Amino acid sequence: MRELLPALIGLLVGAATTTLAGCQTDQSGKDGESAGSTDGDDLGECGAIEPGPSPIRRLTRVEYNNTIYQLLGDSSLPANAFPADEVAGSFDNQAAALVVSPLLAEQYENAAEQLAIANAPGLMDQLPACGGGAPDPDSCTADADAFIRSFGKRAYRRPLTEDEVSTHIELFIAGTGLGESSYDPEVGVETVLQAMLQSPHFLYRVEFGQLDLEDPPDPAQPDVVPLTSYELASRLSYLLWNTMPDVSLFEAADADELRTRDQIEAQARRMMDTPRAREAVKNFHRQWLGLGRIESQISANGKSAEIYPDYGDYLLSLWRRETEAFIDHAVFEQDANVEVLFTANYTMMNKQLAFFYGVTGPDTVEFERVELDPTRYAGFLTHAGLLALYAMPDRSSPIHRGKFVREVLLCQAPPPPPDVIPKPPTVDDTQTTREQFIQHAEDPLCSGCHRLMDPLGFGFEHFDGIGRYRETEWGLAIDATGELVETDNDGPYNGVVELANKLANSDQVKNCVASQWFQFGYGRTETKEDACSVQSIQARFAEADYDIKELVIALTLTDAFRYRHAIATQEAP
Repeated sequence: MRELLPALIGLLVGAATTTLAGCQTDQSGKDGESAGSTDGDDLGECGAIEPGPSPIRRLTRVEYNNTIYQLLGDSSLPANAFPADEVAGSFDNQAAALVVSPLLAEQYENAAEQLAIANAPGLMDQLPACGGGAPDPDSCTADADAFIRSFGKRAYRRPLTEDEVSTHIELFIAGTGLGESSYDPEVGVETVLQAMLQSPHFLYRVEFGQLDLEDPPDPAQPDVVPLTSYELASRLSYLLWNTMPDVSLFEAADADELRTRDQIEAQARRMMDTPRAREAVKNFHRQWLGLGRIESQISANGKSAEIYPDYGDYLLSLWRRETEAFIDHAVFEQDANVEVLFTANYTMMNKQLAFFYGVTGPDTVEFERVELDPTRYAGFLTHAGLLALYAMPDRSSPIHRGKFVREVLLCQAPPPPPDVIPKPPTVDDTQTTREQFIQHAEDPLCSGCHRLMDPLGFGFEHFDGIGRYRETEWGLAIDATGELVETDNDGPYNGVVELANKLANSDQVKNCVASQWFQFGYGRTETKEDACSVQSIQARFAEADYDIKELVIALTLTDAFRYRHAIATQEAP
């Protein structure tokens, strides 16, 4: 009789989806709160609250897996079987791109079914009156009521409404009759689990905000409402941990103690001191810098065995782990700021990586801090994985490396390429790579774009296509001079170390880092309404000497994080 479960659950999930579909964000009004807000920052003209858009956000694959683990203790990573999340900009958590395709909807159903079958038996301990061979239906239903309230609160990241409790109890009762016996409470629990794990209230981070009748909004700006403490608990947990709230966050939400900046900041600082925060910071840098593509893209394109005989695919995971371990060590062990990430003369290596780099390092497989020659190496810019990623299979690539600096680190998009792109020259061992690409400066068809990329990429020419330092190329002297143009720190430089120092001292780069964190943390791009929130983030970032952890905490204290436009509810068609 279990074949009736999908129909029962479909009715419940469909009702919840219809409820959400009847709501839309009203963006037409002027956002804001009066300039007399008691806990606002002193931001000049930024006295009014400007929350910007608050799109509904689906859980990413990472967030789904983490949430399932926290909710059920299930480490099967079911979301790994889902289609890859669509990447928008640099990140896979952008609300506008997180659509649910028919295939993903089917896989949500399959995952919910398997998770329910696997975990329902272990949850029966929470329904003691339902145990034994012939449980009393009334006592068992009372236990089911308590379970639905407790588990549902964690699954939906908020208390269930009485209507939701009643609906799930009805679903439980219906499920108890679908087992092999006449009354099977375990199938009832299984039915509730399937329904909750397919509900949009689980799969999405649903936020309506809360109209405080004791402290109504400014009459001039009535469409701005604060998020509830439960909604802020989820915003904190998914920003800082990529997962659902923990016990402390739920307790704070229960007490409605996530209303002020001080309350939110206290929780954010607690959370930043946990291992899960390190994973979230790693996730940001993996996506922002493209570290996740080191293994997939380099493996797909390969490296020339003739030119790079020391290359092996075993290096790919080591290269990625080097940059991840370096950033983790710098941010969480050294309290490093942005400048250190660009200029540090150390990295993290194990025995294999030290041998690859040709430096004295650890004697084990564990990653340890290794000091490097400061005249050659500078922060993550000289990590082999990134240099190899932004290179060709048989040579370095000033174009790709320069484009990486321009787009990712400076947040500047070069002009689009022409309709007809000349073929790149083939490898010529009588010329350096730089000499072969001099045509870009001479050809007017190419110079418009390449003047913004090549002079940045030439600074990396002391590093070959697999990211190892070299004094010469084909026995020829290397010219690693370049020039920054159209930045706030323009000027010539010689080599990547000088380039790294110029970038580290660029306010444009620091603001770019803050902008990228804004997009990652809020799951959307900036809008004009976000000007004051961005200004607040940048000001706090600067006051903290550009400390990365302080930047993350600053994201939790803005109007865009704490408020939203009111939802206009419409009748479902």
